[in-house]
Amino acid sequence: MTMPLLIRENRGPVAILTLNRPERRNALSKELLARLRDALDELGIDTTIRSIVLTGSGISFCTGMDLKEAAVMDAAPDGEQEMVDVLKEFADLLHRLHTLPRPIVAAVNGDALAGGAGLMAACDLVVACESARIGYPEVRRGLVASIVMPDLVRQIGDRRARQLLLTGEPISASQALHWGLVNAVRQSDACLAEAVRLASEMVLCGPSALSNTKRILLEVENWPKDLRGAAAVSAVIRSSEEAREGIAAFVEKRPPLWKIQ
Repeated sequence: MTMPLLIRENRGPVAILTLNRPERRNALSKELLARLRDALDELGIDTTIRSIVLTGSGISFCTGMDLKEAAVMDAAPDGEQEMVDVLKEFADLLHRLHTLPRPIVAAVNGDALAGGAGLMAACDLVVACESARIGYPEVRRGLVASIVMPDLVRQIGDRRARQLLLTGEPISASQALHWGLVNAVRQSDACLAEAVRLASEMVLCGPSALSNTKRILLEVENWPKDLRGAAAVSAVIRSSEEAREGIAAFVEKRPPLWKIQ
């Protein structure tokens, strides 16, 4: 029996969405992106649901885009356009998280890396387990984290964002708490419960007040209307020889052989 890629559980007015690719550390495949998009669209109009918790199954929250799938796309005749479409889908997904009229709490049950860290940062609140690492390793794979940069810089500032983006080195959950990238850190067995508690607290608030607060926050922060421009930049870089080498090295579990320009 095939397990669903995304699991939805309703706890009264709180919906829990669980990324369910534990064998791939919940990497975002094309199909998982589509399932998450559809689920968020449904929740956005479901008046019985007042808040959402997003988490992952297994030992990771989400490790970003599925680079094995990306390597297969690279080898396909129409792979470049397919990759552009996937990156636009990811950009649109982050836009949905920002604009959804329901507050969203990320329960980061394990590592949140690359696009997974971006997914986490796009949520309204974040609870991380003690063992979680949070990082943006794109540069180590010849890629650029352009789609997720706005959230990161806005939340922790330029200097700290540069450390994460230019070194590719992850930080601990406690460091992320200190920097303001997460709201709370809990033991692994208490992470989801705390996220559900926060989501339940927001159920007590006026639904219109919550949705309008989210909308006005975006206006105050001068948030871009969409992230497709950043997705286009990522797509150009991802089709480069350097990115192909970085992805191949990741899939083959070897150090990349960079060409010095």
